[in-house]
Amino acid sequence: MKKIRLEKIDMKPQSSDTNSQVETLLIDMIRKLNTSQRLLKTLSLSSHIINLSKRAINRANPNKDKSECDLLFVKFHYGSELADKLKLYLQNMQND
Repeated sequence: MKKIRLEKIDMKPQSSDTNSQVETLLIDMIRKLNTSQRLLKTLSLSSHIINLSKRAINRANPNKDKSECDLLFVKFHYGSELADKLKLYLQNMQND
């Protein structure tokens, strides 16, 4: 089986507010992670962002209950159509 050697690919800067040397260091650190470490970091970051979004929605809508805020989360991130379908589905589940 042949081994394939991948050359390091130079990346253009991704952040206008991050020093290019710091960004290069961060990218190098990410490249050194194995697959499971990258996945864990990705899942952790996704979870953190979801929690921050939900917290912002809850703070902006103090008079709404948890289920209403959850529907707003779906609306903001996945669109009104899906949020409306989810609301209808949840109402039908309660009626059964």
